[in-house]
Amino acid sequence: MHVSAPPVASLQEIDPATLPTPTREVLGGVDRVLLHHLPMAIRFRRVTTREGLLLHGPAGWGEAAPFWDYDARESSTWLAAALEGALHAAPPALRDSVPVNVTVPVCPPQEAARRVLASGGCATAKVKVADPGTALDEDVDRVAAVREALDATVGTRGRIRVDANAAWSVTAAVEAVRALDRAAGGLEYVEQPCPSVEELAEVRRRVDVPIAADESIRRAEDPLAVARADAADIAVVKVAPLGGVMRALEVARSSGLEVVISSALESSVGLAAGVHAAAALPGLDHACGLATAQLLAADVTAHPLLPVGGAITVRDIAPDEDLVGAHPLPEGVEDRWRERLDAMCRVLAEQGVGA
Repeated sequence: MHVSAPPVASLQEIDPATLPTPTREVLGGVDRVLLHHLPMAIRFRRVTTREGLLLHGPAGWGEAAPFWDYDARESSTWLAAALEGALHAAPPALRDSVPVNVTVPVCPPQEAARRVLASGGCATAKVKVADPGTALDEDVDRVAAVREALDATVGTRGRIRVDANAAWSVTAAVEAVRALDRAAGGLEYVEQPCPSVEELAEVRRRVDVPIAADESIRRAEDPLAVARADAADIAVVKVAPLGGVMRALEVARSSGLEVVISSALESSVGLAAGVHAAAALPGLDHACGLATAQLLAADVTAHPLLPVGGAITVRDIAPDEDLVGAHPLPEGVEDRWRERLDAMCRVLAEQGVGA
């Protein structure tokens, strides 16, 4: 009988001395560059693998893992976040651990329930909905299964939030939110039901469920526009897309909204930055979306950031040295990331980084 090999993380060293001079100037005090290629445990928003750069400097490790549909300018904020992690210490922590939600991808109800039961004690579940080709009835069934699983594990403490990733029109959002709210026995909030700030504001006026903004913050030229328009109750703040922990905390403070710090599907190195940001918030009104190492089949460390008792402890993460060079990268990965790193550095150089 054929037994498939277990999934592994590929981690390759890139010698900074081999990078072009303009790129080295932007990277400044970075003394090591690693490139990772990680398999996902389950297909998640059409993503089956994650790739990214790990940068090391005097403050530790930072990660830049922008998705491949992001151009050099949008990706450059992720590199800025990695540089901050490598070169500057994290802000003081106000708590030792951060409560987190389990993320439930688009999957059958039985699998959704299993993920809640195996979540490490998470009392909050974030359920992905509105996937292309998926009917609302399927989303309702998934949410109902999650409610049953939460009732069986944490009882009345269980909370459900759903994330539509801007997939709905206003009319579709109003219908879906009401149906999902019933299935959940009351939703904590619905995240990014529609693409635009104006649509978010309209949905917010028409439903009783709180509205959270994600893409309207992390992919916006003005991440505070959604707050000024009274288009959301909750700001979902992600460290890497905003350019680092300090910028994320500034957006959180300036928004005046309740805040959820969430991940951008990074390795545990990038997740650690999100946990540091959440630990530095003056208050935490909601569980944070930082347990996404559960979605990876392999990580850059044997000790990933996973929840215990529904929370993740604040700690730094370094990649395991015995993984470096142990498994080859797929063909072409290093070349395209070298090109991408150069392109991101050119954008940061235009902004005065490394000057």
